[in-house]
Amino acid sequence: MAVGRVGGVVTAFDVVESHTRTLIVDISCNALNEAHASEITAALEALPGVRVRKVSDRTFLLHLGGKLSVESKVSLRNRDDLSRAYTPGVARVCQAIAANPADARRLTIKRNTVAVVTDGSAVLGLGNLGAAAAMPVMEGKAALFKRFAGVDAWPVCLDTQDTEEIIRTVQILAPAYGGINLEDIAAPRCFEIEARLRELLDIPVFHDDQHGTAVVVLGALRNALRVVGKKISDCKIVVCGVGAAGSAVIRLLRSSAPGDVLAVDIDGIVHPGRDGLDDNLRWIAEHTNEARVSGTLADALVDADVFIGVSAPNLFGAEELATMAPDSIVFALANPDPEIDPAIATAHAAVVATGRSDYPNQINNVLAFPGVFRGLLDAQARDITDAMLLAAAAAIADVVAEPNPSFIVPSVFDAAVAPAVAEAVRSATGKQDVAPV
Repeated sequence: MAVGRVGGVVTAFDVVESHTRTLIVDISCNALNEAHASEITAALEALPGVRVRKVSDRTFLLHLGGKLSVESKVSLRNRDDLSRAYTPGVARVCQAIAANPADARRLTIKRNTVAVVTDGSAVLGLGNLGAAAAMPVMEGKAALFKRFAGVDAWPVCLDTQDTEEIIRTVQILAPAYGGINLEDIAAPRCFEIEARLRELLDIPVFHDDQHGTAVVVLGALRNALRVVGKKISDCKIVVCGVGAAGSAVIRLLRSSAPGDVLAVDIDGIVHPGRDGLDDNLRWIAEHTNEARVSGTLADALVDADVFIGVSAPNLFGAEELATMAPDSIVFALANPDPEIDPAIATAHAAVVATGRSDYPNQINNVLAFPGVFRGLLDAQARDITDAMLLAAAAAIADVVAEPNPSFIVPSVFDAAVAPAVAEAVRSATGKQDVAPV
């Protein structure tokens, strides 16, 4: 009755322990959200003689003990199996790799394994939570790698946020992996870490917060422009947010020769004359904003054909949106709350996309990174190039045969996506003849 009075629905009531003076029960009920669950808990706590010992939910239960395990690919049924998988037979394989280190890609898990590396400094939109708190995200990332592309990935959460320590640690861990996926590392440190590791390692290094986002955004934009009948070379594009994701979007956009790009951050439009530019912003200032204009986000939006937001919630509304060019495109990707209310955006823009799953056109990195690494691993690639990223973006777009305002990117569960992206990346490496694992 107490649960029902606050709007909860009891779905199960199980007696766990029964004693003379106490009864321990496990109550399962449906709640609307986290706040409602707290309200239900308070209602139970208020009952005379009742104490709530533990509260959990399906999300926390799913994470009990972690989301990953190790499974052997070989059977160890008898002494003969053991002698081949381990000593003495394994010694011959070790000697073969010592004589030819390239054989590690063929004879070890390096062939199909990616390290998901983080320092926990930019976890989702939650900020600097540290390495341990980043683990659930990294485990989830590894699960997505396996589910969508058959890639074996493993979390590597580093208890340091020193750039040099991170670079050196990844460098000395790299022999066991066929690729490095950097994740949730704060800007601007992430730029140097990625650039240096690409120079040092003979395996591809991919910062998903940068390049995964850029690939999916570019693929979605390609289809959105098809819907409104515009060419990117004629478009004024505003990118709001110039951290890891925004900077990568701008750099990849430039490969498609847009009409112009205006980058906007918390201090307004980025231009060469602005004070306090770091190396990343200085590069952006030199390669965008051809007219060298200054001003606010509202100023940037005037006559813009495309808005791409990877920044903060509720930055503008209908008044500013109305100043954009006809048949405008709005990608409001801040999560969980976009830069503009999607309902307002849909009423004014021709095509709207968000980062949320409860609206059409979800821009989700899972459309990119599993297939990208599948292709890189299959081709035994040693690096990753803009040509590969552009090929991946085109492959994502092409999965949607007939785009419309509510369907510019495929579903993350579309089984055609990862193989198409993998094939595009593999072809872009020039190693189309390498057989998939």
